Amino acid sequence: MIEAHELTKDFKGFRAVDHISFAVKQGTIFAILGPNGAGKTTTVRMLTSILKPSAGWARVAGYDVVKQPTAVRRSVGVLTEQHGLYERMRGMEYLDFFTRIYRLPPELRTRRPLELMERFGLGDALEKRLGEYSKGMKQKLALVRAMLHDPPVLLLDEPTSAMDPQSAKLVRDTIKELRRAERTVAITTHNLTEAQELADRIAVIRQGRIIAMGTFEELSRRFVGEPIMELRLTQHLNGAAEELRGMVQIVAQGEDWLRYRTSAPQRTNPQVIRKLTGAGLEIVTLSEVSQTLEDIYLQIVAEDEGAHMEEHA
Repeated sequence: MIEAHELTKDFKGFRAVDHISFAVKQGTIFAILGPNGAGKTTTVRMLTSILKPSAGWARVAGYDVVKQPTAVRRSVGVLTEQHGLYERMRGMEYLDFFTRIYRLPPELRTRRPLELMERFGLGDALEKRLGEYSKGMKQKLALVRAMLHDPPVLLLDEPTSAMDPQSAKLVRDTIKELRRAERTVAITTHNLTEAQELADRIAVIRQGRIIAMGTFEELSRRFVGEPIMELRLTQHLNGAAEELRGMVQIVAQGEDWLRYRTSAPQRTNPQVIRKLTGAGLEIVTLSEVSQTLEDIYLQIVAEDEGAHMEEHA
C-alpha cells in the first residue's frame, strides 16, 4: 500500500531525505523513528504529495505521489504535527466542512463525524469552538478529521502527542482496529513504548537515511544480540554455573540466579533444566529477559554515530 524507492528531498543544498526505500503492506503498521530533524516529517509530506521528491519515487494506495497527487490525497488520512484547526469554528461545523471537501455522500455527512467524535470521547464537544479545546482534544479532533473519509492509508505524525494516558490508549486501540480492518498505517513517533506495542515493522531514520529497518525481533537480534534467559533457584548455585558454561554463554550471575545467552532457547532451556534438576537444584523461574525498543534504538543510533565518526576520522 505504501512504496518508496530511493526517495530523496533537497532544500537549497541541504539533503533532508537521502535515498530511502521501504514498503508497507496492506493491513500493517509501520513506525518511523528518529530524532528531530531526521527527515521523518519531510518523508510524510512527500508521501502525501505535499512535497515533490528531488529524486526517487513513491506510490501510496497504488498511486504515484507526483503523477497522481489528487488520487493520493483522496486515499490517505493525514495527521500532521501542526493541525491547522480553524479555532473560531465549532467542532461539528468544522467536520461538516471537511465532509464536503472529501465529498462524502449526504447520508454520511452527519453520521460519520458523530460516530468518530463519540469514539474518541468528544461527543460533548460538538458545539464547542475549537479554541476552547484542550491540546489533547485538538489532537483527537485532528485524528477524526483524518479518518472522516475512511481512507485505506493513514499517515500519522505523533498520534498521541499531548494526550493523557487514557486518551492515548484509546487512540492506540483505534490504530489496532484499523490494522484489523486491513487499513495501512504509518506513524512517526518519539514514544518508543508506543512504537513497540503497535508496529509490525520499524524504520530508524537519522540525517535523512534509514539506518535500520525490520521487525522488533529482527532489530533486537541484530543490535542487542541473541535472547538472554534468566534462571532463579531456591538455593545457592553451588558451582552449577560452571557445569553450564559448556552449554550456554553465561553473562551474569548471583548467589541463586544467573543469566545466559542462547540462540536456540527451545533446545537449550530443556537441557539446562535437566542438568540442574539432575544435580538436585530446584528451579523457581526460567524466563526471557525482555528487551525494550529504547535499548535497541539507542544501540542503533550509537553504532551509526560511531560509523559516521570513523568515516570522517
